[in-house]
Amino acid sequence: MIYLDNAATSLHRPDCVVQAVAEAMNGMGNCGRGAHAASLAAGRTIHEARSRTDRLFHGYGAQQVAFTANSTAALNITISSLLAEGGHAIATVLDHNSVLRPLYRSGAELTILPADEKGHLSLDGLEAAFRPDTKLVVCTHASNVTGDLVDIGRIGAACAAHGVPFVLDASQTAGCFAIDMQAMGIDVLCFTGHKSLLGPQGTGGLCVSPRLRLSPLCVGGSGVHSFDREHPAQMPTALEAGTLNGHGIAGLAAALEWLEETGLDTIRRREQALAGRFYQGVKDLPGVKCYGDFSTAERSPIVALNLGDWDSSLVSDELAQRFGILTRPGAHCAPLIHEALGTVAQGAVRFSFGYFNTKEEVDAAIRAVDTLCREEA
Repeated sequence: MIYLDNAATSLHRPDCVVQAVAEAMNGMGNCGRGAHAASLAAGRTIHEARSRTDRLFHGYGAQQVAFTANSTAALNITISSLLAEGGHAIATVLDHNSVLRPLYRSGAELTILPADEKGHLSLDGLEAAFRPDTKLVVCTHASNVTGDLVDIGRIGAACAAHGVPFVLDASQTAGCFAIDMQAMGIDVLCFTGHKSLLGPQGTGGLCVSPRLRLSPLCVGGSGVHSFDREHPAQMPTALEAGTLNGHGIAGLAAALEWLEETGLDTIRRREQALAGRFYQGVKDLPGVKCYGDFSTAERSPIVALNLGDWDSSLVSDELAQRFGILTRPGAHCAPLIHEALGTVAQGAVRFSFGYFNTKEEVDAAIRAVDTLCREEA
């Protein structure tokens, strides 16, 4: 099996992550729900994960990191809070439904920044999009379909000039690209643990600037102020009602330590080299159409393509059944970018590469696509 669906979830993880989860399941208590050794051990592990997360993103302190089940939960908390009283929001055609659906549900007026025919986001209309009632700007750091990066520094500077919170969906870049919340003007960064962070599924969270106070989606047990009728307002407890996924967060802490030791530059260069090798091998094959801007190597390690008029699901199934190559077809929960690319009916086959993939696997994938192209011809 050759796993090339890392943009959906990482499959191969460092051994230390698996070990940390196993050890936590055998000895971790409930963080903040007792003063015994098992509870304190959980508290220390979760605090370590907060500290490492804050350090990775150059955030605003470990206490400003709240854990959730994934970036979807983090984005829902953020968007529903900032748009609780309506208003106007700015997003992009690159965004995932984890951004779009909470925006639609809020009832806010939306400005969606467009992309060109390659899927490259245009920021020419950003400045004019701000209004007196603009409550937030939210966007993905990299398209989960094309791999194209967004100039988040430019967006952050514009938001700062207008006094509007900037919310970043870092689902596709956290753990691969360096992100500096303070330097880039990011007020809320939402992340998931199971992609390039190489942690377990069911982990994620948000890093929040102290100048914002977000309202929780749910309230309940917190381990503190139990006689108060209202949920505690202090971070991170304010956004963490109920028992955290301590076992998963233990694995995330181990993954974050591994990332620190390995280095984001090392990880990114390897992943980009693998994706670049694949792109160079398939881009000129007859019938292949690749999507995205490949004029720069500085992009997420994704190559999305179609083969002639084949439905993307059929191509992906052929790759899996005949060659043991696992990819992701369809719309990828990102409808607006497929509208921009003209691939609504066909979808696209996404090859996404991770640190633990090899050149041999990439070359096998190139040969498989070449075989299908010859058969299609």
